[in-house]
Amino acid sequence: MPEDLTIAAAAERCGLPESTLRYWERIGLVAPVARDPSSGHRRYQPVEVSQLETLSNLRAVGLSIEDMRAYLRQHARGDVAAGEQKALFQAHADKLAAEQADLQNRATYLDLKVKYWRAREVGDLAAAAAIAAELGPVIHAVNPREPREPREKDS
Repeated sequence: MPEDLTIAAAAERCGLPESTLRYWERIGLVAPVARDPSSGHRRYQPVEVSQLETLSNLRAVGLSIEDMRAYLRQHARGDVAAGEQKALFQAHADKLAAEQADLQNRATYLDLKVKYWRAREVGDLAAAAAIAAELGPVIHAVNPREPREPREKDS
């Protein structure tokens, strides 16, 4: 029969700090853990460690606490919740794809700025102007703004 684990062993197994395990228990993400009668220390059963490993994976890919709660509720319902589980993961994948696109736009902007200033540094104003022209769409992708009304110049 598999042995139960201390909080230190469970945390190490899951790659999480002990404080995270305590926090998840305190906020009710995981059920209260049984305590050793003599020491009062938490003792994690294999099924609890397995759940912590799953939560650790969900945390590693960036799911929020609320999404982890939803995952656990839906998981408890089994295959009848398969569509909901799929939707949960698809929504998160879509969010990450948008973040990835945003990061790519930001990296492109920075790369163009480096090239622009390199051209200016060596006095190649034609190259700098060409690079500056490329920056417009990238700037809009990085920092989209509502069109502004033209301001009147002070007389």
